[in-house]
Amino acid sequence: MARVPEGGPDAATTDPPPVEPVEPVDLSRVAADLAANAHDRAARWDQDGGLPDAVRKEVAASGLLAADLPARYGGAGLHPLTLGEITARIGAECSALRGLLTVQGMVAAALLRWGTEAQRADWLPRLAAGELTAGFAATEQGAGSALGSVETRIEASGRSDHQELVVSGHKRWVTFGAVADVLLVLGKYEGKPAAVLVDADRAGVEREPVNGQLGMRGARIAHLSFNGVRVPRHQLVAPPGLGLSHVAGTALDHGRFTVAWGCVGMAEACVEDAATHAAVRRQGDIPLGDHQSVRSLLARAAVDAAGARQLARAAAEARAPGPGHGVSETLMAKYAAASAAAESSRAAVQVLGSAGCAPDSRAGRHFRDAKVMEIIEGAQEVSELHIAERLLRRFGDAAHGTDRPVGPRLPGESP
Repeated sequence: MARVPEGGPDAATTDPPPVEPVEPVDLSRVAADLAANAHDRAARWDQDGGLPDAVRKEVAASGLLAADLPARYGGAGLHPLTLGEITARIGAECSALRGLLTVQGMVAAALLRWGTEAQRADWLPRLAAGELTAGFAATEQGAGSALGSVETRIEASGRSDHQELVVSGHKRWVTFGAVADVLLVLGKYEGKPAAVLVDADRAGVEREPVNGQLGMRGARIAHLSFNGVRVPRHQLVAPPGLGLSHVAGTALDHGRFTVAWGCVGMAEACVEDAATHAAVRRQGDIPLGDHQSVRSLLARAAVDAAGARQLARAAAEARAPGPGHGVSETLMAKYAAASAAAESSRAAVQVLGSAGCAPDSRAGRHFRDAKVMEIIEGAQEVSELHIAERLLRRFGDAAHGTDRPVGPRLPGESP
C-alpha cells in the first residue's frame, strides 16, 4: 500500500513509529483487580446510567488506557494478545468499562498511525495517562454504517492566515461523549472526508446525554452538536481525503478488535453464570442441568464462546506485526464474537429464568449490551458483505490463474 502524508495538508511523509513490546507492569493483574471490583458495581452503573467519574479516574491511574501505545508515548507496548485478554476480562463484567478502553484506544491508534509527530507528542501521552478522555464522533442521523455520507463540515475560517478551522454538524451515539475532553470528529473538508481533533470545552460544542437506551447504559453516551466550533488547523489529522479510509478506518479497526475481545468475555461470563445455575438449581428432585434442553443450550453457548475466542486469538496474532495487519481477521473475529455474545447471553437468560431478568443480572445486562455489539463498529450484515467480498476476491484471483492458494486458509495465515 502506498504511503501517504500523515498530518496536515503540508505534512511530510513519515512512517508510523514501530511498536515497542515493553510490558514492565503486570497489567493483566491490574485488569483482573479492576474487573473484580466492577463485578458488584456494574449493575448499579447500568441502572444509574453512567460510569462514575471516580471510576474513570481509577482506570486512568491503572495504566490500562491506550496500553498498546509505544512506551515513548506513555503506553506499555502491549502485544495485541495481551490487550485482547485484558479487554475480555473487563468486558466480562461491564461493557461500559470496556467501552472506555475501546474508545481511548481507537483515537490513540488513529493518531499513532496518521498523526504528525507533533500531534503524537502532544496528544498520545495525555491519552495514555488518562489526563484526557477521548470520544470518536462519526455517526450521524443519516450516516450510520455508511459513514461516507456524513454531513459535518470542516471549513477554513475565512481569515487571511487560514490557521483555524470551523466545525459544524451533529453527531449521534458518541460513547463517553457526555464527558469526553477531546473528540476525533469525522466530517468533510472541501467535499473530501477529513478528521479533526476538537477540544470539547470549545465554544459551540453542545452535549445531549442519552439515557435509557437498550444497552451500554453506563457508557455516558451523548449526541453532540458542533455549532461553528473553531479549532487550530494543526489539529486536522491527515490530509483531506484520508479522513474516512485512513483515520476513521484505523480507529474502527482498533475498535473492532477490542469489541471482539470484549464480546468473548461477555460470552464466557454468560456460559459461567448459566452453567453454575444449572448445576445447583433443582426443579423438585431433578437438577436443572439434567434436562436435555438445558444441556443443549449450554453446549451451544460454550462452543460459540470457544470459537469466538480462537478467532480473536488469530486476529491478535495477525495484528502483531503492527498497524495495517490483521484487518480481515479482526473483522471475522468481531463478527463471530458479537454473535457469540448475543447467543450465549440469550441462552444464559433462558437457563437462569427469572434470575436472568433481575435488575442485577450480569447475563441480563450482557443480553442487552450484546445486541448493541452486533451493531457498533460495523453491523453484522455489513460485516458479512465485507467478509464475502474478501473471499470472492481471493478465490476469484486464484480461479483466474494467479499464484494465490485455492485451498482453505486459516485466519491469520498470509494469503
